[in-house]
Amino acid sequence: MNKSSGAPKPAQPGPRVAIMERLGPQDLMLLWPDDLGWPETIGAFAILDGTRLLDPDGRFRVEAVREVIESRLPLVPRFRQLLYTPRRGLGWPLWVDARSFDLTEHVRVLPLAAPPDEAQLLRTVEQLRALPLDRSRPLWEMWFLPGLADNRVAMFMKVHHTIADGAAGVALLGTFLDPSADAPTMPARPWTPAPEPSSRDLFEDNLRRRVQAAEHTLSKLRRPATTLYQAQERWPEVREGFIKERAPRTSFNIPIGRHRRMAVIHGSLDVTKQIAHNHNAKLNDVLMSAVAGGLRELLRGREERIEDLVLRAFVPVSLHQEKPGQAHGNQDGMMFVPLPIGEPDPVRRLQLIAAASAERKKYVVRPPEGLVARNRVLQRAMVRRFAHQRWANVYIANIPGPPIPLYLGGAQLLEVFPLVPISANITLGIAALSYAGQLNITVVADANALPDIEVFAEGVRNSLQALRSFRARTDAR
Repeated sequence: MNKSSGAPKPAQPGPRVAIMERLGPQDLMLLWPDDLGWPETIGAFAILDGTRLLDPDGRFRVEAVREVIESRLPLVPRFRQLLYTPRRGLGWPLWVDARSFDLTEHVRVLPLAAPPDEAQLLRTVEQLRALPLDRSRPLWEMWFLPGLADNRVAMFMKVHHTIADGAAGVALLGTFLDPSADAPTMPARPWTPAPEPSSRDLFEDNLRRRVQAAEHTLSKLRRPATTLYQAQERWPEVREGFIKERAPRTSFNIPIGRHRRMAVIHGSLDVTKQIAHNHNAKLNDVLMSAVAGGLRELLRGREERIEDLVLRAFVPVSLHQEKPGQAHGNQDGMMFVPLPIGEPDPVRRLQLIAAASAERKKYVVRPPEGLVARNRVLQRAMVRRFAHQRWANVYIANIPGPPIPLYLGGAQLLEVFPLVPISANITLGIAALSYAGQLNITVVADANALPDIEVFAEGVRNSLQALRSFRARTDAR
């Protein structure tokens, strides 16, 4: 070796500088439910064209996929970080780089013995979802399930909700996808974890935050008129969301257990948009109307009274300001929308929901701040009170996704379905995700509360078909 060569040596990556990234108030509200047996895990499962992911013997090329995933990890710092809770007096939990990181613990393969039908595949996804995320590792996993018919491969990605909400979760998944099958694979860059902050660093950071909080409180006390005005501004949100109305009791709003059941509804984005356009409604209104139809069928099947029944839906409202596909973290507000289950006419039901939704958008409840945001005791008390909440019967989320087909390691993503967590006594969660002209809906339910989940799912399908058929009948006149 010629040691005197004048060629410049490649720069060696230096150690990363630690940045103190504490969990925010909304993140903490998503962390503590884990302790009550309500795992806050979001995710998505997808169907891939596995032709380019299988070797000539039909085995899944997991190492090639891991190379793709590893090359994108610098774009997702949370995927190599741990959730660290300091000892008392050193402040809220924060994100720190893992001292070591093994991608094989996060990107895994579960071959299927025989091609499953949709119900069997959903049961397998549920088994993977139920596996707890290990707090000693970064809080995410990506599973590949080869063995579907026609060389297709299922993929299931799950992430702890403290990392992302729905919009940010779509952006995370998109990090590993390409707009074409022949996108070049970039080599993985060396990674050196940043050192953990010392106890002194944590103490000083916590002290600084407490001083800032105290100054913020004093500032409000010095401006009582402004503070009162701000409180009055937010009072309508609180009154409409939590005080003015209560959610009726139903047979399915019981404390949730450990086990879940899932169902999916395959849909067309263009068809749903057309339904919304025909009735001067929004896409989200059509989704809520279809859910109301499903709930009507569910309760009728249980021979429960539905005349004049109005249930309440908990609907997250994205507060992200980033460009599409670049959202990160948790930035959701919420609103509560009445669902007129007793209305038998699907068109009239949609009209009522569209009007109510437009009104409730004036009263979006923002994430907690002020005293509640900075007080662990108050936040934990709020979470525990939520166990017996009477604010909502069902959770409904509508998540915009990529409008074009995407690829993972050259394999086209054919379909994708979102998964949302359920908690407290809200035993039914529904999420819709648009992707490449599709609008697919996933139903997640507590297994004990909704053993008849397919009755609900079929009611959703029938409601969408009824709204679509109404347009067809109108056109024929």
